[in-house]
Amino acid sequence: MSKQLTTILATTLALIEQFQDTLSTSTHTEQPSPKDAKALPLLSASSATLKAQVTKLSLLSITSPFTHSAVSGVLRACNDTVLPSLVTAALLVTPAEYTKAFHSEVLLLVRTTLNEFNTLVQQVKSISEKKDLEKKDDPKKESELARPDKDAVTLATGRVWDACDTVLEVASKGVVGFVMHRVEQWRDLVRDAVQEIEDWDPEEDDDFFDDLMGEDKDDGEEDDDDSDDEEETAALKEQKKNTLRFLKPIVQVYPSIATNRLKNAGDAPLSSAAGVTRLEALMLNLQSIPEQVDEAAGALYEANVAKSAKFLKKTQKNAAQAVESMAAPWDAADAAGCDKQVTDKFSIWSSAWFKVMDEVSKPIDAASTA
Repeated sequence: MSKQLTTILATTLALIEQFQDTLSTSTHTEQPSPKDAKALPLLSASSATLKAQVTKLSLLSITSPFTHSAVSGVLRACNDTVLPSLVTAALLVTPAEYTKAFHSEVLLLVRTTLNEFNTLVQQVKSISEKKDLEKKDDPKKESELARPDKDAVTLATGRVWDACDTVLEVASKGVVGFVMHRVEQWRDLVRDAVQEIEDWDPEEDDDFFDDLMGEDKDDGEEDDDDSDDEEETAALKEQKKNTLRFLKPIVQVYPSIATNRLKNAGDAPLSSAAGVTRLEALMLNLQSIPEQVDEAAGALYEANVAKSAKFLKKTQKNAAQAVESMAAPWDAADAAGCDKQVTDKFSIWSSAWFKVMDEVSKPIDAASTA
């Protein structure tokens, strides 16, 4: 019986390696449509089944007596159905039908799950080898598994559970839920940057720099320097105020889009290639803003007002493109040529948003060309 288990363990480890290579190199072309493939339900079901099988495998491995046939049965089920189903589901989540970001996320999570399962199988293999040596020395002997071995299996099992739970969560929320989560993360990053700018005091930075670089100066030089410092500090304070006014409507883009275009959208964004394209454009633009805000803040702290303003203009461009990409409701007949005059809560909000941005961007426009 130990020979059979050895063969199955080797098969499991080889399959995991093969599936990892498949997920890494697959071009994901000419796949079935999500309506026919039911990729996400399959992803959920296979993840839940793997978690259940892992639970059995863990208990069988750490509980005496170590039964080769029972362990083999669990591994055989994983090899024959569970792992192939999990990998198949991941391959069916194609970029063209689920967005590039969601496709990448699913591949990453499934590969992580396979890695964690591989670690557990290696632990089971080690236990099996120890038990075989023990039986070889004394066929009637069946000792309790050592605590370090039990702990190693328990830890590995917990990591597989966590990986499966993460896959289940992503699959259950779907593409739109995934996008909403990302939008919330990017919104929080922008809010943190804005809070940092609000807390920044140009006068304190100026005093710190003077203390750090201070040299003995005569009274005339001190008067001139004080005058220059006061002018620069005043200019930075003004730019700080303009920056915060400018960023306030930028921050509002995130919750407005999440509430009016993503929440309760269901699978509508995935009903056409144009809908997927809109989601791609939305994520690309909203993801770019936090880094640009950080760059704008960093330039402001360095008293480089023009550089800061140029980064702010980039955030405005991305925010405007994000708003424009969500102009039409998802149920528009043809998103590629849909009626942009559709009036709903978001279209009314977006019209007001563009007017506000035109106003608050005037000082930023002037600073960026100075």
